[in-house]
Amino acid sequence: MSKDPHAKDTVALVARPRECAIGRFRLQVTAGPDQGAMRVSDGAELSVGTAAGNHLVLTDRAVSRHHCVITVTDRGFLVRDLGSRNGTRLAGFRVEGAYLGPGAALGVGESTLRFDLLPDEIVEPLADEERYGRILGQSLSMRRLFAALPRIAASESTVLLEGETGTGKGLLAEVIHQKSPRAEGPFVVIDCSAIPPTLIEAELFGYMRGAFTSALQSRAGAFESAAGGTVFLDELGELPIDMQPKLLRALEERIVRRIGSLDPVKLDVRVIAATNRDLRQEVNRGTFRSDLYYRLNIVRIRLPPLRERREDIPPLVAHFYEQFARGAESLPPAELVAAFTKQDWPGNVRELRAAVERAILMEDEALWFEATLGAPPGSPAPPAGLDYEDDLALGSFRAAKERAVARWERGYIEALVRQSGGNLSRAARSAHMDRNHLRELLRRHGISAAEE
Repeated sequence: MSKDPHAKDTVALVARPRECAIGRFRLQVTAGPDQGAMRVSDGAELSVGTAAGNHLVLTDRAVSRHHCVITVTDRGFLVRDLGSRNGTRLAGFRVEGAYLGPGAALGVGESTLRFDLLPDEIVEPLADEERYGRILGQSLSMRRLFAALPRIAASESTVLLEGETGTGKGLLAEVIHQKSPRAEGPFVVIDCSAIPPTLIEAELFGYMRGAFTSALQSRAGAFESAAGGTVFLDELGELPIDMQPKLLRALEERIVRRIGSLDPVKLDVRVIAATNRDLRQEVNRGTFRSDLYYRLNIVRIRLPPLRERREDIPPLVAHFYEQFARGAESLPPAELVAAFTKQDWPGNVRELRAAVERAILMEDEALWFEATLGAPPGSPAPPAGLDYEDDLALGSFRAAKERAVARWERGYIEALVRQSGGNLSRAARSAHMDRNHLRELLRRHGISAAEE
């Protein structure tokens, strides 16, 4: 690839005192139906697709509605395919994700896009504090978020929180509510993944007495109960497809009707939604309505996983230790903190918190290491798998189960890929697993496999 003469002066994402500099880039269509179209980045992300909500909108029929996205990271400019129908190509190879160099040519559908770095930068503020409410973080990504949160919390805008399981989306939603003008109002949580599909409408909108067999008395739904406050729709990606038009109508008209009633109830709520999926990929798959996505995607916040912000692990460990030690003055062993910092933590902050809670129960240092890492200090790392003595007998059942399942999942996926010769399609067929789901598991655990 050709070398950009400005590359030596260009940054990707770097921290400076009280601000961060985001490298600016240009994406230009050099071949295809939209030849000549161009877009210059104005933030840390630039999306490409045929849907109107993208930054670079193409008319190429071989391009998906949400095809790919380029994100500025502290490691460089990352292009990521969004589960597109025909894939994203770099240097002739189909890629799920790759870092781009100056002059890189991307293939999407029947079009070719040229990626060029620009000499100027986008400057964003960094928060001086390393916490916002009960959320902790000293990493660049979290301090960028903390700088933006006061403005977001003060608004009435709908917020969409994205991030892997355990990254703290629920806590962030609650903190936004607590810092908002609606803080004195109720904060009502609906977990869309925990409610049977047949009951979700009643939970959201309420029902009148006699509306169905078990409706012995009238009941307000989540939206009505949250009047004057905030309704938090957790795991929104699990919302059944037939319920999505009803939710969209409620958000647009700002009214709901209880099941069994024709009387409209005016809404006075702010909506915060969260998902561990990229809803753009779900739109491509046809499992999430594009119009609902656009209605929710007013302010989108991505909470990064712990493996992308390892510098946040030591303060989190210290915080959880202080919380569980109940006033003890001693600090966790430095060796343990160092070992924790090297872990990938597929369960993210929730898994880390559970590990610290287990460790705090152990008075002996050797038992501490065995309870958290599965081995005493100085021992070689144990093979992937289950150690029921450590993983299931110590700590709460839920925490132990989450850690055991995460370790088993990683071991299974590693063995599956190895037995399939590193081929993703063959591995998916062997496990009778959807290829997109397997691809997500590979990404989560940092395991590589070839597409074909």
